[in-house]
Amino acid sequence: MKAQFKNHISLTKKEWNGMVVLLLLIASALAAPYVYQCFSKDTTINVTEFKSDIAALDNAGRKSSNSLKTSRTPLFKFNPNTAASADWQKLGITMKQAETIKNYIKNGGRFRKVDDLKKIYGLTTSDYERLAPYVVIPEEKVAAKALVELNSADSARLTSVEGVGPAFAKRIIYYRERLGGFVAKEQLKEVYGIDELKYKEIVGQVRVDAGNIRKLNINTVSFDKLHLLPYLNYKQVNAIIEYRNQHGNYTSLNDLKNIAIIDEGILRKIEPYLIYK
Repeated sequence: MKAQFKNHISLTKKEWNGMVVLLLLIASALAAPYVYQCFSKDTTINVTEFKSDIAALDNAGRKSSNSLKTSRTPLFKFNPNTAASADWQKLGITMKQAETIKNYIKNGGRFRKVDDLKKIYGLTTSDYERLAPYVVIPEEKVAAKALVELNSADSARLTSVEGVGPAFAKRIIYYRERLGGFVAKEQLKEVYGIDELKYKEIVGQVRVDAGNIRKLNINTVSFDKLHLLPYLNYKQVNAIIEYRNQHGNYTSLNDLKNIAIIDEGILRKIEPYLIYK
């Protein structure tokens, strides 16, 4: 039995050599990937360089497109404030860009100089450089505006003054009513919210006709009406009324100087608004 088993598993020298060669081939096949990795390195993609290359290709495509657009689009002189959408499209501007420009003008926008084209959203630098030499904007003649008279102007007229909106117009009229009218433009600084900067903005657009002010008869005026004058406080108004009750009618501003709590500065302010009858 043992002899028969040996006969079955015994190998000849030729068979043994063949098996050794086969094992070597299998080992080489298994080891080949590892050997390849040792001697060969994968090329790593640089994402930054890749994006840069894509951007360069895109930019080159735009330049080519713009160059093609320029060569195919006959340019002509135009006024951007009056050009129709069709005119813009003839100049190589897309319909969407033309609509943006027309909406800008419709909403009060205006091209006053060539550089104003840069304000338009969607208009590229190359479009601007291509169109700029053909822009023609006629010089606008601005008519001199009539000065607004502070003592007679209503709210609508006051809002025509640059820098004066509805809120300031309302405050100016309210203060004017308390005063009885303005005798000098400088009194605008006494209106709530009008500081030195705001005053400088509007002073050149207004004038004052002091003949339109409303005066108070110091000898008959009531406490409530006299108290409307913004230059007098409660105690000062009360002192004027009491002095009149005790000493009779006032004949001039000098009589008011006898009231201790009213100084020269206040007297100068209230003098234009008083009469003595």
